[in-house]
Amino acid sequence: MIAPASGPALGLPAQPAPPVPDVRRLVVLRANGLGDYVVAEPALAALRATYPDAEVTLLGAQHHVGLLAGRPSPVDRVVTVPLMPGVRVGPEPDASEDEIEAWAAEQRAYGYDLAVQMHGGGRNSNALLLRLGARVTAGSATPDAPRPDRWVPYWPFQHDTVRWLEVAAAAGATPTRVEPCVEVTAEDLASSRAVVPAGDAPLLVVHPGATDARRCYPEERLGAIAQDLADRGARVVVAGGPSEAERVARVVSGMRSTPETAVGTLDLPGLVGLLSRATLVLGNDSGPRHLAGAVGTPTVAVFTYANLADVAPLTRVWHRVLVSWHGGCRVCGMRVLDGWCGHEESATHDVDVAEVREAALDLWEQSEGARR
Repeated sequence: MIAPASGPALGLPAQPAPPVPDVRRLVVLRANGLGDYVVAEPALAALRATYPDAEVTLLGAQHHVGLLAGRPSPVDRVVTVPLMPGVRVGPEPDASEDEIEAWAAEQRAYGYDLAVQMHGGGRNSNALLLRLGARVTAGSATPDAPRPDRWVPYWPFQHDTVRWLEVAAAAGATPTRVEPCVEVTAEDLASSRAVVPAGDAPLLVVHPGATDARRCYPEERLGAIAQDLADRGARVVVAGGPSEAERVARVVSGMRSTPETAVGTLDLPGLVGLLSRATLVLGNDSGPRHLAGAVGTPTVAVFTYANLADVAPLTRVWHRVLVSWHGGCRVCGMRVLDGWCGHEESATHDVDVAEVREAALDLWEQSEGARR
C-alpha cells in the first residue's frame, strides 16, 4: 500500500510516492459521468504536471470525447470503454467477453507505462486496469478488490476530489489545487450564442435535471425562485437535455413571466459556453452544476445527504449547498442509501424552498456586485 503523509490543507497528500521513471504513455480509467470527470480533474492535472512529457489517455465515455475534443485539458486523447458490468452501463447491451478482450488487447498493444484507476473501489475497475498490461499500476482498492502495484484504501464518505488526489499521489504526482478547472473556448461561446443570443441582462441558468431523478428538486419550486430573480432583472434560461423536456416545462409553469428555454439544443461546447456566461446557475447535483463551477460560475444546488460528502463543492464563497438530510423518496420515503425504490421521484423535496430562495438571492447579489 502507498500511504503518503498528510498535509495540513484539506488533508491532501504532502509527500507523494516517487514518480514512475520513463513514463511515455499514461492512462487513467474514469469512465463515468461528466461531473465525475470534473471532480477528478485536479488529480488529472497533478498527473499531467508530474509527467509533462507523457501522453495522457482517458479511458472514458463518448460524452468525454464531446467535452474534451479541441479543449485544453490534462488529457491528450480519449478512448471509450465498452459497456461492461461494474464499470460502464448504458441503454445498449453489455459488450461480450470477446469484445472486451479485443478492446483490452488493443490497449495492451498500445504500451502504457503507467495505468491509474480513478473509477471506484476497484472490485471491477482494478480487474480491468490489470488487463491493460501497464508496466506500473496505481489506484484505490476496497479490502476485497484486486490491488494495483500502488494502492490507497477506498473508504466511503470521502470527497472524490481528495480521494483521487491521493491516488495521483500514489502514482507519484504532487497535488497543486483542489478546485476543478474546465477551460472555456471561443467555440463554446459561439455555440452557446447560436442558441441563447448575447444580451445585456445578467443570465440566470436553471438546470432542473440530473442522472438520478432522486436528486431533482421539485421543478415548480425552482421556477418560483427563478421568478424572484427575474423580478430583480435576471434573464432566465431553463436548460436541459432531450429527455428533460417535462422537467423544463414544470420549471416554466412555476413562473409568471416566460423564460427562454434550451431543451436538447445545446451540444456540450454550447452548454459549457452558456454556463460560463451565467451570473448564477440554479439546480441540482448534476454534471452541468459541476461544469458551471469548473468554468468559474457561482452555483446554488440541492443535494441529498448521500452525495454531500463525496461530490458537493469544497468551497462556499461562490457556491451554496442545500442538503436533504433525510433524502427519502417523496412517494414511499425510502432513503437513497437504503436501496432503489424505482419511483423516479425527488428525494430532496424536504428542503425548504425558503432556504433555497435565500441562498439564491444572496449569491445573486454577491455575483452581480462582483460583475459590476
